[in-house]
Amino acid sequence: MSEASAAVRGTRHVEHAMGTVFSFDLRDPVTPPVRRALKEAVAWLHHVDEVFSTYRPGSVISRLGRGEPVPERCAPEVAEVFALCEEVAHTTGGWFSHTPGGRLDPSGMVKGWAIERASRTLYEAGAHNTCVNGGSDVQLRGAAAPGTPWRIGIAHPTRPGELAAVVTGRDLAVATSGTAERGAHVVDPHTGEPATALASLTLTGRGLTRTDAYATAAFAMGAGARDWVEALDGHEGLGITTAGEIWRTPGFPRATGAGP
Repeated sequence: MSEASAAVRGTRHVEHAMGTVFSFDLRDPVTPPVRRALKEAVAWLHHVDEVFSTYRPGSVISRLGRGEPVPERCAPEVAEVFALCEEVAHTTGGWFSHTPGGRLDPSGMVKGWAIERASRTLYEAGAHNTCVNGGSDVQLRGAAAPGTPWRIGIAHPTRPGELAAVVTGRDLAVATSGTAERGAHVVDPHTGEPATALASLTLTGRGLTRTDAYATAAFAMGAGARDWVEALDGHEGLGITTAGEIWRTPGFPRATGAGP
């Protein structure tokens, strides 16, 4: 019997890492290469946590913040993330920063970057229909089933248990920044104060690395987010203000009849 014919079709895996819960939903046959790729993707998330966590005193980022040297093996990854942060800072007019409040913290970039790479690892091993979800940040590839797009619920930030919208699509990234789970944790880089005009901001795009970082920046923009997102190529958005008002860009990929 061949490896392909012996493979189980589809699998799910849940992993705790980086202070949140990650889920892997694979809809293709789980061949030995795919099984190895899943283990590699899980190990990658823990490695990213060890390097970039601001909560670990011994992480590379914490050591850099104290002015200590970076281990040579981690230098390329750190340089890549810092370069992406600089790029997004430029694109957003300074609304994204990996030094919010003067403290080294690239968290607004790292999770989306890590998830997109984990998703790519699975794809390159033959898993072409997958959903990798880390908290409120999701990278989708392919479809949930032949002819059936993925469906991702967007939690309403002020109504526990309710959905604000349902996003549908394939080969899509979905990232949400908000106050529901962690409170007012996104800092306005221009003032150093928490951003409080929005309760939730969801962006969709092709790849999660930039979509996640743009969502953080747009959330910090507050009232200016809508105009900025509408002018942002390849991305759509849905915002919910602290007063409960909801806006969405014209191309936001919601399910028919779902959400307001």
